[in-house]
Amino acid sequence: MRTYQQKTAETQHDWYIVDATGQRLGTLAVRIARALSGRSKPTWTPHIDDGDHVIVINADKVELAPRKWTQKVYHRHSGFPGGLRTETAAQVRAKYPERLIERAVRGMLATNRMRDVHLGRLNVYAGAEHPHAAQQPEQLA
Repeated sequence: MRTYQQKTAETQHDWYIVDATGQRLGTLAVRIARALSGRSKPTWTPHIDDGDHVIVINADKVELAPRKWTQKVYHRHSGFPGGLRTETAAQVRAKYPERLIERAVRGMLATNRMRDVHLGRLNVYAGAEHPHAAQQPEQLA
């Protein structure tokens, strides 16, 4: 019996939608990362991009443990001396609630060439409205 190797022409990128209301950030990021990478599909092949598109709505209503809103700190550096910027999770949610989910999912994906390709299929919106109704997304299980 031969091992099945999927071809690039055989790939199918489905559309899924996730409502982040009341869901924990880490658990939600794991579910989204699995769908983006395609690892949960039976046809998954390491060198073929078989991931799906994921739409996340209500990103501003995602949950964290109460103390993590002040204790979880995000860092970024401009590259110049004294260029370190830090923000708490509460500050990020107030300003850009989409970035909480995007950053968590980015950390869940494999660090290789495909990570940016997979993240290109992630669409996060702070509210309940999204412009992808024509794709008829299904609920992500």
